[in-house]
Amino acid sequence: MTMSALFQTAIVNIGTIITGDLAEPVIAGDTIICRDSSIAIVGTASAADVEACDVIIDAAGAVACPGLIDSHVHITFGDYTPRQKTVGFLESYTHGGITTAISASEVHVPGRPGDPAGVKALAIAARKCFEHFRPGGMRVHAGAVILEPGLTREDFDELARNCVRLAKAGFGAFASPYDYAPFVRMARESGMITMAHTGGSSIPGSSGIWADPVLAMNPDVSFHVNGGPVAMPDADFPRLVNESAIALQICTAGNLRTALLVARLLEEKEALERLLVATDTPTGSGIMPLGILYTVSHLASLGGMAPEIAIAAATGNNARVYGLNSGIVARGRDADIILLDACAGGATGDALSALRNGDIAAVGAVITDGRPRFVGRSRNTPAPTRSIRVARTTVMNDFAAHH
Repeated sequence: MTMSALFQTAIVNIGTIITGDLAEPVIAGDTIICRDSSIAIVGTASAADVEACDVIIDAAGAVACPGLIDSHVHITFGDYTPRQKTVGFLESYTHGGITTAISASEVHVPGRPGDPAGVKALAIAARKCFEHFRPGGMRVHAGAVILEPGLTREDFDELARNCVRLAKAGFGAFASPYDYAPFVRMARESGMITMAHTGGSSIPGSSGIWADPVLAMNPDVSFHVNGGPVAMPDADFPRLVNESAIALQICTAGNLRTALLVARLLEEKEALERLLVATDTPTGSGIMPLGILYTVSHLASLGGMAPEIAIAAATGNNARVYGLNSGIVARGRDADIILLDACAGGATGDALSALRNGDIAAVGAVITDGRPRFVGRSRNTPAPTRSIRVARTTVMNDFAAHH
C-alpha cells in the first residue's frame, strides 16, 4: 500500500453511533475520523477534515459501533483450527464483525505439553507468533498459559516478562479444581489476567467446575459461565453474581437459557459491567463467525436488553476486563469500527431493530487499525439494507481495486 505519512479514514452519514461504553452507550453525531490506528474525531467533523482523508466511507445511515471482541477463541498457531480442521477461520470471523480475538489457551494444539517448561514455551510461542500476524486485519491476543502442577511464581514472572498476560485454569492435571486456587493467585500477583473454566467438562481430561471452586480461585473471568457446553446448576449462578466481583462470560456455544439467567441476575444487581459476551469456538460446537452477533441478538430479543447494552457486553466490557484500548468508540481509542444494518429482505429497517427482533445484523464494513478491510457486504451475512460504500479513495491498492 502506498500511503501518506498519516493515513486517514472518514466514516460519514452514520445513522447511530454506539460507543460500547455502558456509561454512555449512544452518542450524537454522524461522523468518525480515524488517523492512522487511532480514532481522532467522533460526532461531527468539518468538511475540510473529511476531505483530507484517504478513504471516505458513506455509511448511508447505518449503525457504527466498536469492532466486536471475542474473549474466548481457541486459537492454535496461524489461522488454523485442528479441532475443526479448517484454515482461515479467524479471517472469516472478521466478516462477522469480530475485530479482536482473545485466546482461551492453546489447548487444542495437538500433543500439547503438560509440564511447566512445555506450557510456558507454548504460551510464549503463541504470543510471539501473533504479535505481527493479523488474519483479515484482526487483533489476536494469543498466549494463555495452561495452569499445571509445578508452575512457580518465578515461572509466572518469566511469562509476564515475555508479554504473556493470560492464564487459564481448567485443563491442568490437578486432582481437584480447588487445587488451582494458589496458582491463580500467583498468576494474578505476576500481573496476569486469570480465567477459569466453569460448568461441566468440555474435553477429555477436563473436569466440571462449579461455583465453590470458582469462588475459591477468584479469577478475573469465569469462562463460559453459562456452560461450555454444559451449565452448572441454577443455584450456583446467584452465588457467583452476589459473592464475587468476577466477570461472567456467556458464550454462544453454551446454554442459552442460563446465558439469559446470568444477564438478568447481573442486571438486577446493577452490575452489567461484569457481563462479557464471547463464542467459545472453535470447539465441537463448530466455527461461528456470527456467534457474537447471535448472542447479542438473543440478549436483546429474548432477554429484553437494549441492543446497545448487549453490544457493550461484547466490546467495551471485554476491553475493560482485558485492559485493551479497543472496544469503545472514543477519541484516542484503537480505530476498530464496524458498520451494522438490517439485513436486506428482513422485517426491520435498522440494525438495532433487527437485533430486538431476534435477527442478526448485516455487517456492512469492517475497519481495523484505521484501515478498511471490506466495505459493502460481509460474505457471512446477508447484504445490508442500505448501500454502504466507499465514496472516495485516493489509495490504489487491493482494497481500492475491489471496492
